[in-house]
Amino acid sequence: MSLQEQVSRTPEQEQLRSSVRRFFADHVDEPAVRRLADSDSGVDADLHARLAGALGVHGLAVPEEHGGSGAGWVEVALVAEEAGRCLYGGPYLSTAVLSVAALLASDDRRALPGVADGTTVAALAFVEQDRSWDAGGTTMRAVPSGDGWALTGQKRFVVDGHVADLLLVTAGTDDGVALFAVEGQAPGVTREQHATLDRTRRLAAVRLDGAPGVLIGDGLRAVDAAVTAGCVALAAEQLGGAQRLLELSTGFALDREQFGRPIGGFQAIKHLLADVLIGVESARSLAHHAAWALTAGRPEAASLAHTAQSYCSELFLSAARTTIQVHGGTGFTWEHPAHLYYRRAKSDELLLGTPAEHRAALADLLGV
Repeated sequence: MSLQEQVSRTPEQEQLRSSVRRFFADHVDEPAVRRLADSDSGVDADLHARLAGALGVHGLAVPEEHGGSGAGWVEVALVAEEAGRCLYGGPYLSTAVLSVAALLASDDRRALPGVADGTTVAALAFVEQDRSWDAGGTTMRAVPSGDGWALTGQKRFVVDGHVADLLLVTAGTDDGVALFAVEGQAPGVTREQHATLDRTRRLAAVRLDGAPGVLIGDGLRAVDAAVTAGCVALAAEQLGGAQRLLELSTGFALDREQFGRPIGGFQAIKHLLADVLIGVESARSLAHHAAWALTAGRPEAASLAHTAQSYCSELFLSAARTTIQVHGGTGFTWEHPAHLYYRRAKSDELLLGTPAEHRAALADLLGV
């Protein structure tokens, strides 16, 4: 199968994209994004329920026998790309991507129907004080307690951890690192939002003090699957954001006049926008190819995920900087939407590991 065939879209996938784009256009415009960014939780529960229920996007990667549509990660990436275009900040990456991938890699999938229909907001808690996204170094401990387990320790940078109904937590046991399901409101659970640059996506610290948990699988296997899927979806989201920034910059360059002509006619501006365009098209090929490989279960899926995440992170941040520059004095004001994208781009660059960390992971996979 050629690369062109791998990244092309079926009519059904394009229909999904169109439906999701219309939904976001109707409900997630810039005023809505700013309003949620200024709110306490940053999440619109009604919007989340409608997105999961009416469009069914939270169940795209969930098998039909567990309440999903059984579509695949290509469709998940399409939704993530559209979410990135408008800076949607609801619990999609946390629930429909990271948590679904972790649950699919676990031995207990009973939470999947609730995740698929939107009644359960789930969050994967595996990062600790050192900010490493390698679950092997966890200091969280789990010890047997009655018929279950008791977990003690702290996780940081948990995406949507402050609103999650279900926490999927990695913790060390005598037999290794395991994955546990912990109710968000269980006794011994304390959650606090981090102060972050990007208010459109919230991160939380989660402290467990003897909190009851249910052992559901191998923690390392679950996190490995979640990080791979997360990198693919985040790369698609970054692609969507960069594409939208290119549209904003191009539109402004065609409208804004200086010395009696549109600034888009000046060579310096042309070069800036051409660089972003080339980057966006390259990112599109990488992100779509990685999503296809993950859906197809290809052995190179993990290496492609790291490649796409490294490239798309740098592209998104570069596109945000270029947009601010092209817009001149207006672009340098906090009131301009370019700064919302810049903050998201900077946050995304660190969320699942820096570009340098992903290149190091890729080198390890390739044996370099």
